[in-house]
Amino acid sequence: MSTKVKGVYAHFDCLIDSIDALKRAGHEDIAVTSPLPRHEIEELLHGNEPSPVRWFTLVGAIFGGSAGLMLCSLTHVNWPMIIPGGKPLVSIPAFIIIIFEATVLFGCLFTFIGLLWHCRLPMKPDEVPEFVDPRLSDDAFSIVVGGLDGQGAAAVRSTMSENGAIEVSGGTHA
Repeated sequence: MSTKVKGVYAHFDCLIDSIDALKRAGHEDIAVTSPLPRHEIEELLHGNEPSPVRWFTLVGAIFGGSAGLMLCSLTHVNWPMIIPGGKPLVSIPAFIIIIFEATVLFGCLFTFIGLLWHCRLPMKPDEVPEFVDPRLSDDAFSIVVGGLDGQGAAAVRSTMSENGAIEVSGGTHA
């Protein structure tokens, strides 16, 4: 059975030291809550990897552009008009605005879906209580490390305490 350990920190430097120590120890299931956005946290947790949400945006934009082109093309093919001068029935320049708007619309929708997916929203009921603490929206930081066994939880508790956690909860008490 896997358990979770939560550490609350009063100082940002202690939080950074603890994240660094946990990452060096090989822990991957780490969630951090901060009252303000800090790039240092993101860099420690994810390195220099670009956001995976960008792939959702690309897929949505390609889908939207294709859907916009298909909408216009199939509409013109189903209701053909007599076009003088040998002009093509399906003309791309005439459809550019619809294609562009569909690309932006579906790119935005897929980006939103990707953001929800990667932020794990909505949260499962068993994940919510870890982040319910009024201090975390005011002046404190927290780390939640999941997927731990008994020895791993004790090691994480020790690492958090050594790095200045003002409160460590969860896991097994050693």
